[in-house]
Amino acid sequence: MKEHFKTMLIRCILLFIGLTIAHLGVTLFLLTNLGSDPFNVLVQGIFHTLSGIPGLSFLTHGRTHIAICFLIILLLLVVDRTYIKIGTFLCMLFGGPIIDFFTMLLLPLFAHIRALPLKLLMLVLGCIILAFGMTIVIKSEAGTGPNDLVSIALSDKLHIKFSIVRILTDALFVLTGFLLGGAVGIGTIVCVFLIGPVAGFFLPISEKIVQHLPVLKAESSSQFLRRSP
Repeated sequence: MKEHFKTMLIRCILLFIGLTIAHLGVTLFLLTNLGSDPFNVLVQGIFHTLSGIPGLSFLTHGRTHIAICFLIILLLLVVDRTYIKIGTFLCMLFGGPIIDFFTMLLLPLFAHIRALPLKLLMLVLGCIILAFGMTIVIKSEAGTGPNDLVSIALSDKLHIKFSIVRILTDALFVLTGFLLGGAVGIGTIVCVFLIGPVAGFFLPISEKIVQHLPVLKAESSSQFLRRSP
């Protein structure tokens, strides 16, 4: 029991490291003002639609975001709860505050950038950092965020490469959000087509990072031995 708790703690620490790296990337991406990430476009669209309905004026963008995240969790719990773990809820709750922290920290440094080539460089760098952090979160096996949660579940069920499913998932989020009134910029389109393949490249690297942690390696071995006939 003590070893299991220790392993879970290591996994959650790893998840927070990945989450912090990923949201540093998201912040760089958002500071370019060239668009928003696919899931946020979906949230924006749903928020704009719902906020116009009488009786739903209490909704804010943040509340809509949390509500959609929990709706995805509930749907996946009904289909297959394999993909829902403690880290899934942590990702939903702590992503926003991490972005707020990095925005406050980085805004004075990047506010003066006006040239489009530099903004595009920031955008691509943000997408790469986001994809790398995201793969650490996934490989922590403690849970993950909404885009990746849906993509992992579909990838496993349909036996299609994660990078391809992630592009299709993000494209669907962006299209739905755009039709409902979500803001789309050039950065959003870059994000849709860049994050999945870059994450696919980083996933094996992140797996090696996780496998070098003795506690997690020991647990994986013991799990394999318990499953062996």
